[in-house]
Amino acid sequence: MDKNRYAWIRPVAGTFEEVATRVRQELQQQGFGILTEIDLATTFKNKLNVSWPRTLILGACNPPLAHKAMTADADVSVFLPCNVVIRETDGKTIEVAAINPEVLGAIMQNDRIGSVAGDVAARIGKVLDALTTA
Repeated sequence: MDKNRYAWIRPVAGTFEEVATRVRQELQQQGFGILTEIDLATTFKNKLNVSWPRTLILGACNPPLAHKAMTADADVSVFLPCNVVIRETDGKTIEVAAINPEVLGAIMQNDRIGSVAGDVAARIGKVLDALTTA
């Protein structure tokens, strides 16, 4: 993964539903729960009458790590939860994209946040690795 990018993006084999299920499972394995789910295609269709490829944004949270980050700097809350996106790119290819938490550490210039971001990055990296090696 490119550590300098704000997002990590991986193609993942399977149907949209299969990939979404696997993403949820892998996030859970790394201690993340899903706080929010946003179906962009349905929202854009209902609110704008615009067609959009299937795109699901999962708001993932690891409560112990979120607490640790909030203790270090309460303003980190504007970056929570971590977004993980499942999207169709051409009607048949599925990508999973996730925020690069280490960018957050650099933005906030706080060593304690940087430490938590490193832990989150390692966990998100494991999720993406598991999705692409299965």
